[in-house]
Amino acid sequence: MPKKVLVVGSGAAGTAAAFSLSRCPEKFDVQVWEKASVPGGVACSSEIKGGVVINDGVQGGCPTYRNVLNIMREFNLQTSPVHMTISFGKGKSAWTNYAPSDLTENLRDDIARFEKVLKIINKFEAIFIFLPIAKVLKWYGFSEDFCNYMVFPLTALFFGTGNQTPYVSSAIMARVFLDDDLRLFDYDSKRLLSQTPEMFAFPKLQDMYKKIMDNCGVHFHGNRSVSKVSRCPGKVTVTDHSGKVEEFDDIIFACDAETALKVLENPTFMERKALGNVRYFNDLIITHEDEDYMKKYYELHKDIDQYFIHIDEKDPEKIEMSFNLTNYQPHLKGKNQNIYQTIYLNDKLRSIWTEKDLNPDKVLLRRWWRQFAHSWHHYAFVVPLVRYIQGKQNTWYCGAYTLINTHEIATISGLSAAHRLGAPYPFPDDKLAAKQFDQYLLVIHGQSRQFGLNKTTILSFAMAPFMLLFAGLSLLVNFLHTTFFA
Repeated sequence: MPKKVLVVGSGAAGTAAAFSLSRCPEKFDVQVWEKASVPGGVACSSEIKGGVVINDGVQGGCPTYRNVLNIMREFNLQTSPVHMTISFGKGKSAWTNYAPSDLTENLRDDIARFEKVLKIINKFEAIFIFLPIAKVLKWYGFSEDFCNYMVFPLTALFFGTGNQTPYVSSAIMARVFLDDDLRLFDYDSKRLLSQTPEMFAFPKLQDMYKKIMDNCGVHFHGNRSVSKVSRCPGKVTVTDHSGKVEEFDDIIFACDAETALKVLENPTFMERKALGNVRYFNDLIITHEDEDYMKKYYELHKDIDQYFIHIDEKDPEKIEMSFNLTNYQPHLKGKNQNIYQTIYLNDKLRSIWTEKDLNPDKVLLRRWWRQFAHSWHHYAFVVPLVRYIQGKQNTWYCGAYTLINTHEIATISGLSAAHRLGAPYPFPDDKLAAKQFDQYLLVIHGQSRQFGLNKTTILSFAMAPFMLLFAGLSLLVNFLHTTFFA
């Protein structure tokens, strides 16, 4: 008899988990409960004036998103190539990744030296992963202009880190440039960035996720949220928002950590720590066509740039981000209008947002977005603990928050949860996809896809005592911090 599995959430992680499980219908009977009416999670589409549909929240990815691309191919979903063009700052802080600038010329010494520091960080990653990028830059004596006008804006762009950018793990930043499988740019020792790397844009996300969910053979329930999850040996009892109760053999939480912790009845000590230590921030996304606003706060090359970074003059560590959706989303190209999207980061800093300068008549859509930041805290008190809550009481966890906030990691996390339940990894013949999957599986699940004493398995067993020790130390530090220094 097939095992009855509930997947909570249908974003990238939940959809990937459902897809993988659905490939074994003789083993799994899968339901997906989604609080929205359609699948996709934060990867959604919205209709603005004139019936125009925009992708909202997620725009695309890079060619190394092999698991995402493989799933899309399974359902004949096409991507569109784009070349990443970015305009950072304005006036004295202005620079781009496609042309020389006064700023990059003035900061050439810092740029050249930063490459050497990144290599040191990468070599000693196990230490630097717990050190915020701002602290490392200060230790090595980099100028404030280099930190505020180049490194922090670039970090915010890569990870969508809100105004927590100075606290992002330095090791994660090094990966962007030095990891052969994941890097977006080759480091330029004179200009930092000097390429427009090929990326891809998603098709309409509402159509993409609906097609996957409709055709992967699972039972999708839109407008159905979870209100309570109780567990006893071998069974998971789930109550939905209307009070209806169903029993499952296993549950996969593919939602945010806050929701999972909120609905769990009697969460374990480790669940409270791992999920409770994920720090979320509220961002406001406004879609608009206010070109005067864009010219005021950005160096606007409206026919070229896709990304724009605004740096607050009074506090350069504070950042806002904008996109020219017309230059990114393929179904918008050729239209006689430029549609912009501006993200205002961290509502606790709303007093410094430039939102007030937007012409209300030019605003097309407003939406709040809640996301986590890649601070050192995340890699000290969340990531090392997640492996110890996987599978406990028939409960599994996936989502970008388990490691890094990218669409690819969210997808891999869903595939990993399905794999732990017994669904074979779908793409073993794609070496890069499989490599990324195996690395995630080892770090977040402490497992190897292969059996026997191969290198990965030996490494996993060798790491286990150190990870347990580290987890204990992390909890001790967290306890001391919250008890004596809060």
